[in-house]
Amino acid sequence: MATSQSSGSSPVTPTTSAVQIQNLHYSFGSGDLTKQVLFDINLTLPRGQIVIMTGPSGSGKTTLLTLIGALRTVHAGSLQVLGQEVVGLSRRKLVSVRRNIGFIFQAHNLFESLTAAQNVEMAVELKGQFGTKRSQAVEILDKLGLSDRVDYKPGSLSGGQKQRVAIARALVNHPLLILADEPTAALDKKSGRDVVTLMQKLAKEENHTILMVTHDNRILDVADRIINLVDGRLESDENLDTFVSTHDPKSLDRRMFIM
Repeated sequence: MATSQSSGSSPVTPTTSAVQIQNLHYSFGSGDLTKQVLFDINLTLPRGQIVIMTGPSGSGKTTLLTLIGALRTVHAGSLQVLGQEVVGLSRRKLVSVRRNIGFIFQAHNLFESLTAAQNVEMAVELKGQFGTKRSQAVEILDKLGLSDRVDYKPGSLSGGQKQRVAIARALVNHPLLILADEPTAALDKKSGRDVVTLMQKLAKEENHTILMVTHDNRILDVADRIINLVDGRLESDENLDTFVSTHDPKSLDRRMFIM
């Protein structure tokens, strides 16, 4: 698959791995107030995989997600994202890396003065595709079951509808890497399934990579791998079949899915 190049950003280097992490450590604070939250993380995410990350509250899942998304500065180790080593990159170059990443956060962060379509169109504008922004926005909103809400502002949308608009905004440019933090938390069963089905389509048909933090065990079946982060350390990394065979759903510790 040919990699895309966004307007005004650095070219993406073709690679079999979307993310490659070696000996990564991360701490908050400094001096006597230093608190280490990630310890010696080694992880490779091949192109086209859907990876679900679980772990107890405070285990460092969101921190790791934001490091991969170039939203924080790596302190020690190596972190390559889409073929680019992000350790030591300038702020301008970090922005270029982010242009090829789709972010889905728990907070929808929509512009209240804009319609659903206009919120999504803003992402398309970042790629310089002004002529097709409306059609692209409407198409992705339709896929997420919002065809009758494209011209509604957030104040007229339910919480689940707002979350789907935010997901549409993250997916509209078909990013090479999608980082999702509880993407289905505010969605009902059908809406949640629609979202992960669309993500699965992007991963399998367009060779995109998805790393998803979730507590929603209804969507575990879309994962190629399930990794478990405990106390800042990567405790396990299993394919779905192994995970299912080694975990009794009735006795599953629900704390491993808590943010």
